[in-house]
This record gives sequence, C-alpha cells and structure tokens, in this order.
Amino acid sequence: MDIQSLLGGKSKALVGLDISSSAVKLVELAEAGGNQLRLERYAIEPLPRDAVTDGNISSLEAVSDAIRRAWRRMGASTKQVALALPAAAVITKKITLPAGLRELDMEAQVEAEANQYIPFAIEEVNLDFQVLGPAGTGADEVEVLIAASRKEKVEDRVAAAEAAGLKALKMDVESFASQAAFDLIKRRLPNAGKGRVVALIDVGAQMMKVNVLRDDNVLYSREQAFGGNQLTLDISRAYGMSTEEAEAAKRSNSLPDNYEHELLRPFVDSVALEISRALQFFFTSTQFNQVDHIVLSGGCAVIPGIDQVVAGRTQVTTEIANPFVGMSLSQRVRPKNLAADAPALMVACGLAMRRFDA
Repeated sequence: MDIQSLLGGKSKALVGLDISSSAVKLVELAEAGGNQLRLERYAIEPLPRDAVTDGNISSLEAVSDAIRRAWRRMGASTKQVALALPAAAVITKKITLPAGLRELDMEAQVEAEANQYIPFAIEEVNLDFQVLGPAGTGADEVEVLIAASRKEKVEDRVAAAEAAGLKALKMDVESFASQAAFDLIKRRLPNAGKGRVVALIDVGAQMMKVNVLRDDNVLYSREQAFGGNQLTLDISRAYGMSTEEAEAAKRSNSLPDNYEHELLRPFVDSVALEISRALQFFFTSTQFNQVDHIVLSGGCAVIPGIDQVVAGRTQVTTEIANPFVGMSLSQRVRPKNLAADAPALMVACGLAMRRFDA
C-alpha cells in the first residue's frame, strides 16, 4: 500500500464495509440525480463473540465468513469495498505546509513531519495525508491532515475482506466515516447545524465513542469501555444463559416479561449516565460549557425510548441517527427494517459515501 492508503478519492463502484465488535455491516449507495443519494442495498451479519476485541480482529476466519455471508445476502455486483480502522488505531495530526507544493514534495514533507509524531519506524506504518484547505495563517499556506496506522492493523482488515473474495480499495478511519454520514443528518438541524455544538455518540457492543463537533471541526474525542455487552452479561446472569444464548435472546426479543423493567430500563439509565459523564469530561477539558444537540448511533441506539431517557438526563435535545432520511430507497430495502438498523449503519454509510468524494 502506498502513501495514499488511509484517505481516498472518487471510485465508480464501492461498498462500505464496517467491521465492528458485534457485526459486519455493508452499505451500497448510488446517485439518484438532483444531488440526491439512493440506498441500493445493505446487510448486517452478526459476529461470534470475541471475533473482534478492542477493535482488533481476533479470528480472521470468523470475520471473513461473516463478510462473505453478508455480501451474498446483499447481492451486490461490485466486490470493491471501503474499510475503516478504529480511531484508537490511527494517529492523526494537522500540520501547515507551504501552498503550491508538488505532490512528491508534499509527500516528502509529510513523511518528515510524521517522524516527529509517530512512535514507530516510518516503514512500519501506512501513512496518508489530505489537504484540508487554506491555513488560517495566510494564503501562502495550507492545512494538511496526516493519518498514520501500524501496517498490521491495516493488513488485518484487508486480509478479512480479501478472504471473503472482496477487494479493499480504500482505508478510512471510523470517526471520519461517521462524520461523513453525519453530514446527511446535520442538514435537518436548525440552520443546518451551523455554529451548533453537536455530540455524536456511538454506543456499540464494547465501546462508547464520543465525538463533539462544531462546523466540521472536532472539538473533543473520547472512547470508553462501555456498551451493549454489559446488558448481555446482565441477561446471562439473571436467566442462567450462556452469553451466546443471552445475545440471541436479546436480538430476538424473546426474554421473560420482567426483562424490560428489571434489566433493560436500568441499562438505558446507565447509558444516559455514561453519556452525561462524557459530556462533563468535555466541559472540563475545553472552554465549552454546553452542547446543543446529541445524535445517538450504534447498536444500543435502537433501544426504544433511549433518546428520551438521554435527553432527560442531559437536558440536551437528543435524536437517533438515521443518515438515510431523505434518501430514495431501492425496492430491495424494506423501510421498516431500515428504520431499526439505521443507527448501526453510520460508519458503513460514511464509507459508502467515499465513492462520491471529489
């Protein structure tokens, strides 16, 4: 992989492939005319427990098998995919360089700058950069985003896709892909979200990821070990099930009548408390003292009423992420299923959008 491997340009056909700790998710988008997008197809395939731990692929075979099943069920014609690394696996840094540099000269300067920030030998990393635009320092300089990750982290995800018969065309960062999908959501916020502080919070199986944004700038990022696996463990203990049985029962809504009152509601309260704490960390770490909007994504965001509980705890307007609102849908997509699945598809949607990058 060359220097242009973590952030990429336009591609004619591309499927977004998100490998999370609990499932693999595929999304394919197409242009629908009039600057609109159409959701062509998507698929979610659960992963065995511990196939992916802390963002690392522990079982290549289990992950590639799940990708293969999801791809077959989705029925896509293209085998080209965009993947993403967890933010914790990527070092990012914004630097300022002279404007008008030739690409080779810029690459050389990026490598020289990267050596200062990366705690690994440069030959051990995949390195990429993207020019963000003019720097605030003056018209003769540009702001450049550097992204670097250990080659083994990149190669694990590429190997999983290739073992499933797919071709990895792009490697992104999960937080960047989620922000790309958020661009579709913020259009519906007051004044299209301009000047507003928005907390984009992904509550997955193992991790809660918090990104606070204002006008496309990341003000604060944090990851903490908390997620839906906690509820699975609670179910396992309460009803004497294995964790696999508990996860299956949770997904199929086949739990005893007292489940909602005794386990689900306390878990939702815990989610709201963790989000409230995360916002307090944001306030004490920055000069900001308020958040205007919370957008919840991830598998836990599908729990009915979780947005209301979070809004009540934080006193911040809260909505469930759905980047597909306003998109046309192909006949293959069932709107009711999509409404339930959308919060878990933010990263995959953002990756699918990479085919339209200039």
